[in-house]
Amino acid sequence: MKLTVSTNNNHGHPQVVARYPHCGREAVMSPLGTHDVAIGEHLFYGQRVCPNPVCRGHLFVVLNGGQLIAAYPPVRLDFDPENLPSNVLRTFEEAISCHASGLYIAAAIMVRRTLEEVYAERQAQGKDLKQRIADLRSQIIIPQELLDAMDELRILGNDAAHIEAKEYDNISDAEVTVAIHFTKEILKSLYQYSALLTKLRALKK
Repeated sequence: MKLTVSTNNNHGHPQVVARYPHCGREAVMSPLGTHDVAIGEHLFYGQRVCPNPVCRGHLFVVLNGGQLIAAYPPVRLDFDPENLPSNVLRTFEEAISCHASGLYIAAAIMVRRTLEEVYAERQAQGKDLKQRIADLRSQIIIPQELLDAMDELRILGNDAAHIEAKEYDNISDAEVTVAIHFTKEILKSLYQYSALLTKLRALKK
């Protein structure tokens, strides 16, 4: 989650830099209201509004000692939904929403589910996810690192889904963030680079 607070103030308001959850643009949030409200010695809450005139979306923030500790709506990791199949898109959006809400186990499970939707859309064959990954390797040409990442994401999803898995309670923000970034690159390779190439070629006509 990209949430930072600058040391500069705007009429007493800490300047919150965030990717706004509705328009997806990163910006310094404009203060909304006259001041933040103290609810403890170093704890404050207040309101910000997206400076994008098309968006102007509202963000509720909680700050502790000059650090942003919570926001509502939750600020999500960015991604490009263009050209993604509907089932893949819906599942990946749920993974990102779970991550933004701090539901890391659920997010890891939905990252795995996103890959399952990819294999279904690509008609990869196999009795389990590991075999379908192997089948997909023979069908597509993408960097080896992304193919290896698919297996790592499968294992992460396994650990999240099974109570007996030793890492069940240790899935962190950092792990899920990396998993989401890898999934974004996989989706780009499978669904978006070809669309960009088509646009580039169209410019030459």
